[in-house]
Amino acid sequence: MASNQETAPDIPKGTGGETQQRGGDILTTNHGVPVSDNQNSLKAGPRGPTLLEDFVLREKIFHFDHERIPERIVHARGTGAHGTFECTEAIPELSRSSLFQKKGAKVPVFVRFSTVAGSKGSKDTPRDVRGFAVKFYTQEGNWDLVGNNIPVFFIQDAIKFPDLVHAVKPEADRGFPQAASAHDTFWDFISLMPESMHMIMWAMSDRALPRSLRMMEGFGVHTFRLVNAEGEATFVKFHWRPRLGVQSTLWDEAVKISGADPDYHRRDLFDAIKAGDFPEWDLGIQVFDEAFADAQPYDVLDATKLIPEEDVPLRIIGRMVLDRWPDNFFAETEQVAFLPTNIVPGIDFSNDPLLQGRLFSYLDTQKSRLGTTNFHQIPVNAPKCPMHNFQRDGMMQTMVPQGRANYEPNSLSEAGEDGGPRASDQGFVSVARFEEPAAEKRRVRSESFADHFSQARMFFASQTEVEQGHIVAALVFELSKVQLPHVRERALAQLRNVGEDLAARVADGLGVALPPAMPPAKPVLDLPVSSALSILKKTAPLTGRCLGILVTDGAEGEVVAALKSAATEAGASVKIIAPKVGGVTLKGGKHLPADEKIDGAPSVLFDAVALVLSDAGAQMLQGEKAALDFVSDAYAHCKAIGHSPGAQALLEKAGVTADKSVIALPDGVKSLVALLSSREWSREKKVKLPV
Repeated sequence: MASNQETAPDIPKGTGGETQQRGGDILTTNHGVPVSDNQNSLKAGPRGPTLLEDFVLREKIFHFDHERIPERIVHARGTGAHGTFECTEAIPELSRSSLFQKKGAKVPVFVRFSTVAGSKGSKDTPRDVRGFAVKFYTQEGNWDLVGNNIPVFFIQDAIKFPDLVHAVKPEADRGFPQAASAHDTFWDFISLMPESMHMIMWAMSDRALPRSLRMMEGFGVHTFRLVNAEGEATFVKFHWRPRLGVQSTLWDEAVKISGADPDYHRRDLFDAIKAGDFPEWDLGIQVFDEAFADAQPYDVLDATKLIPEEDVPLRIIGRMVLDRWPDNFFAETEQVAFLPTNIVPGIDFSNDPLLQGRLFSYLDTQKSRLGTTNFHQIPVNAPKCPMHNFQRDGMMQTMVPQGRANYEPNSLSEAGEDGGPRASDQGFVSVARFEEPAAEKRRVRSESFADHFSQARMFFASQTEVEQGHIVAALVFELSKVQLPHVRERALAQLRNVGEDLAARVADGLGVALPPAMPPAKPVLDLPVSSALSILKKTAPLTGRCLGILVTDGAEGEVVAALKSAATEAGASVKIIAPKVGGVTLKGGKHLPADEKIDGAPSVLFDAVALVLSDAGAQMLQGEKAALDFVSDAYAHCKAIGHSPGAQALLEKAGVTADKSVIALPDGVKSLVALLSSREWSREKKVKLPV
């Protein structure tokens, strides 16, 4: 006898076991009902009213109306990628975490990079801190290392975080400026918070203008603890060191990049992964004990302080590779939820008061954004190891728990032979930390947190002369946007504690008198210079850089080929730019396709440029503003410029004068490529850029 019962179709599963959208040729509603017409709503006659019973229209519009979720209050503008973390040095003597027990052990990761101050629709390249958050899917659960590209922060206590963010966000009465700190409310707050001055030095430095997300360091910021199998704990700081080196842009360059391509950083990451040039970082740790911590002139629990690498060198223990772009930006990058509380056995917290506040805050944030306590079931957030507890129900519960028992302990056999999951001696155990038994409950800041200027002074002194000039220029620009004179004066008074020369240069740039210094809470120390804090004191590799080649009809194809070959061999990429996107006809008649039209690909998008032009082509480009800007900006931004003989007239029209980074082609092909990751800083004295 035939059965009337339907057979449920197989539901394909993703790699993490999550239910995926089923494929097929027939368009359906969200509930699987086939749709006969997706072009017209249901009407009473061809020109009649639309009927309320049109459930296809209702569902489609309903979903569209609700397909946006609240953006993050901070770090709203971001992008992410999947990858792998590999342990390159086992450290079982320091941590019991399964992640670090065996060299070569690998786990999946998801990384999200972000700006802090701007909204989701803001640009990629403002002067700002960058978020650097990594979710490790370990065999003991998810570990979220939620940090930044700067190793310190603005504040010492989490109770000040809402004030900091309110101050830097668009001003409450006018709703602007967007993604910018150059305004009254931010500098009013900063000038009243001397603890922020170390972070201000970083934020005004080139670190806040990264060339690429792939060329950016990451830091855990806080002091954490590693715990071994015997329960012995040691302090640790986490660092991500990019294999491509650290590189930044100039302010004028970053502003022009945002106009040419507001998605510059996310496009750069996407293109690199698509091309198979997978970004890589080494994971380094600074490990130290209580005795070292007690001997320092700063408190290791103070998030406005760092530990110089000269005092505690980095120990490289792992490597991270990002090799897969998300399949869906919203489902993964927008819905990924990082929690500092996501740690695994072998890692623990410290008493850093900023960290302690973050541990409390993030869970509320994820519930507010994602709308449910079950946000951990979203595939990008779900652990890839077994997960089993008695938590049930809630909005958007997508699992189907079985059995009667949703409590523990229980003795029901249907919950399992032993009544279901139980706590284990292999589970997470907090470090037993000694606390003062007679400590009073007080709202108080430790005296060890009171030195606000010594490390700020150390950071500025550790920079090259070029980098110091950029910090001064940034401070002049930011404070010139402050409309309240007393705020500018108070900021200058604080800067005098960082350095008299620094404050005097900023005051001179503003054209104002230098006010009296604001008395520091503690005497300011002249700490040893730390070369590790400078970008320009390190040599960056050529890999990952991009050469822009501007060509015209009649150009020498052999020169273009030689440039492409040399750049590719060095690990760099090449873009061909032409007056028209259809490309050019080279000398000899061969057609060369173009990647970009010149007015859509200014030189700010490239690390160095080459001008391979015919005499006639150069003559024609002299009348093109985009071509003149292409050359003059490359020169002003201190980039290497290669040029064929025919390009000389264009160089002269653009105001380019000879130096060792203006290179004649074809003889200088290799010399040009060798300069892809460096700049001719001597030009800054010739070209006065807007700051």
